[in-house]
Amino acid sequence: MNGGWLRTGEVARAVGVNAQTLRYYHRRGLLREPGRTYGGHRLYPPETVVALRAIKAAQKLGFTLDEIADLGISGHGLLVRAPAKLAEVERRIEELRAVRETLIQAVNTGCDDLVACATSPHCPLPFAERDRLPGGDPLQSDS
Repeated sequence: MNGGWLRTGEVARAVGVNAQTLRYYHRRGLLREPGRTYGGHRLYPPETVVALRAIKAAQKLGFTLDEIADLGISGHGLLVRAPAKLAEVERRIEELRAVRETLIQAVNTGCDDLVACATSPHCPLPFAERDRLPGGDPLQSDS
């Protein structure tokens, strides 16, 4: 360390990311450009570790890097944006529950062949327009 300043590898190890992640976050504008030594090594202030931990925490909450950039390094605005993110997470949970239920039904029904299931009216898999041929004509039933 140089007077409290950290090199790339030290910051990366402290947060559990790699050096390429640091550079990528710079390009995305999530981190300020670091200082440089006379030899060209990047030097980061210790606050960079805190900023990176905040970015990683926001990602774990489901925020994208674009959304994190909108929040800014300080993270102010989290309470403003959290309700919308929560609603999005709730929608995704419902979608995943529906997928789970369909998969359970597929396993219980014994669906093994997607092509065969596509023509079976008993298959629980969500085939779009199962009852129509490509030309728009309804499929004829053999019954």
